[in-house]
Amino acid sequence: MDIETIKAILIIIGIDIVLGGDNAIVIALASRNLPEKQRNKAILWGTGLAIGIRVLLTAVALYLLQIPFLKLIGGILLIYIAIKLLVDKEDEPEIQAKDGLLSAIKTIVFADIVMGFDNVLAIAGASHGHIELVIIGLLVSVPIIIWGSKLILHFMEKFPILVYIGAAILAYTASEMILGEKRLEPFFEHYHFLHYLLPIASISLVIFIGYLFDRKKVKTI
Repeated sequence: MDIETIKAILIIIGIDIVLGGDNAIVIALASRNLPEKQRNKAILWGTGLAIGIRVLLTAVALYLLQIPFLKLIGGILLIYIAIKLLVDKEDEPEIQAKDGLLSAIKTIVFADIVMGFDNVLAIAGASHGHIELVIIGLLVSVPIIIWGSKLILHFMEKFPILVYIGAAILAYTASEMILGEKRLEPFFEHYHFLHYLLPIASISLVIFIGYLFDRKKVKTI
């Protein structure tokens, strides 16, 4: 490997780690209700599948750029994911582990696809068209992302309020994706206050729905 190749790999690893924080939160939220063994499987399978899909998405990143309103759609989907993760607090012991495991894996993979657009596009630029560099970078950064999710999960079990904070971070990420939609850039520039209002509104919506769900659950107990 020459210096430029090593430099490109280090940049890709850096992008994965920096932009992987939200993904670690999704992994932690999606697997928090599973038994320990099922939880580890969900983290490994969900992350593995998500990374494989991300490699494929990076390979076609230039084509993704041509899809109209890609970030707008992704942002809306991410708000839905944040709400779903926040209100999905099944405590019943009779829930089937298999269903829970598959549901967690699907959530992790789906969320990574939605949230990974910025990551994919950034990595595509850093790799200069060399998909093998993308794979090397991901292989190095994946253990870091998995470790991060387990650390977040550990603290979520001790401090339930962190579940709300995690959902708020996802809502903020969703608003940033929507504000980053190129085709809506003139609109957001004209109404510049939306750069401040949209993140607040997104976070408030997710937290409010989660709060209503908790109140309803308390009343039914």
